[in-house]
Amino acid sequence: QVQVVESGGGLVQPGGSLRLSCAGSGFSFSSVAIQWYRQAPGKARELVAGISGAGGITHYLDSVRGRFTISRDNAKNTVNLQMNDLKPDDTAVYLCYAVSLGAWGQGTQVTVSS
Repeated sequence: QVQVVESGGGLVQPGGSLRLSCAGSGFSFSSVAIQWYRQAPGKARELVAGISGAGGITHYLDSVRGRFTISRDNAKNTVNLQMNDLKPDDTAVYLCYAVSLGAWGQGTQVTVSS
């Protein structure tokens, strides 16, 4: 059974950091590109960052470039999203997506507030 599961969300003050993780199972993890999306209330879902299966290619939403870093450990079947200098506008549910499999996680809430 193909599955991706997010973890690591929470409440953080502006300027703080969080690290999200996406754990995959039921598929050949290193063969699948993984993307992080986010969805805030009343807004469209947007692509935040993505990484190729081998990890050599990454891309970022302009508003997070330089603050967020996506990485993967294929030995542990995980993709991480390190988020630094968080802003209130980063508040959203963050979702992991296995691109070629069309598999979504359930999401993890990130709230940036003082």
